[in-house]
Amino acid sequence: QVQLVESGGGLVQAGGSLRLSCAASGRSFSAYAMGWFRQAPGKEREFVAAITWSGGSTYYADSVKGRFTISRDNAKNRVYLQMNSLKPEDTAVYYCAARPYTSYGYTANEYNYWGQGTQVTVSS
Repeated sequence: QVQLVESGGGLVQAGGSLRLSCAASGRSFSAYAMGWFRQAPGKEREFVAAITWSGGSTYYADSVKGRFTISRDNAKNRVYLQMNSLKPEDTAVYYCAARPYTSYGYTANEYNYWGQGTQVTVSS
């Protein structure tokens, strides 16, 4: 079992930056691949970024590639999402997710554990 708690969301102007953090508790955090997803009002939850258990490989949705960076610190049981050059269309609730495999997944149903989400609002 892994418990996940996101933080770092907020209100920012377009072009600004935010850094989301996800704190994990439970056993063997380093054995889990991690992902970030987001869900805007009236839309389905969508994949944003993922990272392998070691942090050696990452993958991004085309919509955030070059602007967002996912990273992890296994010693601190944390995963991060650095978001730069934010756009109004990035407004959503952002969720951290974990799956008990070394490789990452691209869809929500590949992840077993979820945080409660943190709101990111980008004003124009």
